[in-house]
Amino acid sequence: MKNYNSFYLLLITIAVLYGIIAILSIPLYQFEAATSDGNIKSYKDAFWTLQMSASTIGFGDFYPTTLEGRVIVAAMFYIGVGMVGFVGAQFVNKFVGFSDTNVKNRELRKQNAEILEMNKKLEKKIDLLVDKIEPMVNNANKD
Repeated sequence: MKNYNSFYLLLITIAVLYGIIAILSIPLYQFEAATSDGNIKSYKDAFWTLQMSASTIGFGDFYPTTLEGRVIVAAMFYIGVGMVGFVGAQFVNKFVGFSDTNVKNRELRKQNAEILEMNKKLEKKIDLLVDKIEPMVNNANKD
């Protein structure tokens, strides 16, 4: 079980989110530029629209007018809510200080293994002592 650093998860999540926005901006721009009543006139406008949709802010200065564009923006809204929510949860978890049970469990398993190893060593030493003491006790009982 691997415990990932929250900072790297944050960076990866943001990179993936903006990668999705960059990719979906292409068809959004193509669909919206093909209609005369569309107000998304450039790739930058499409990127901005999807970014605002992903963040749930949605300023409204750019909005889709085609069905295909609305589907893309709606999909980006749900993707963005999930990913931004994940980033927020990581932030809260890191700074509020909830315990990470995976790390604690891994540490406890390590400590248990060390204790068991020490017990085995002690058991061997006790066995050696018993082996040395038994003949002396047996000799003392014969006398």
